[in-house]
Amino acid sequence: MQQTTTAVHVQKELTRLRWPDRAQQVTAVGDAWVARAATDFHIDDFNLVRHQFPGRHVTLDGDVITVWPRPARAR
Repeated sequence: MQQTTTAVHVQKELTRLRWPDRAQQVTAVGDAWVARAATDFHIDDFNLVRHQFPGRHVTLDGDVITVWPRPARAR
């Protein structure tokens, strides 16, 4: 029997952020965030994440929501 979990596993502190309930893994990669689920995220999940990162590029690709890193500043 396959075991499932709804726990979110993170690599850094997330006290100020709220992630969709179906997220099973949230990973910080530098300035980017990647949330993964066992099934596809819904548009409400996407909007929840997008509203927490105003001004950032956020994409939804089925079971992955990505908050892209901030653009590098020109020197």
